[in-house]
Amino acid sequence: MSVLTTIGGVPLFSTSGEAQSWAQSNGVTGVHTHLFQGQTGYMGGSSHAAAVSSINTNTGTTTSSTSSTSNTGGY
Repeated sequence: MSVLTTIGGVPLFSTSGEAQSWAQSNGVTGVHTHLFQGQTGYMGGSSHAAAVSSINTNTGTTTSSTSSTSNTGGY
């Protein structure tokens, strides 16, 4: 697997297939994108919130955040 980076503890992959595999392994569905250093990266989960939630569920941690993420931000 080619991980470009992690965002909020969730890996950002270079292919959608890798992101889909990660999603299935972590109990979420779908894939969404982020732009990282001019390259489109793929993250498992239908949204960033869903992906982060799956990490928190699997590790038993909780987060409280009111910020939002953008698929075209600096990530």
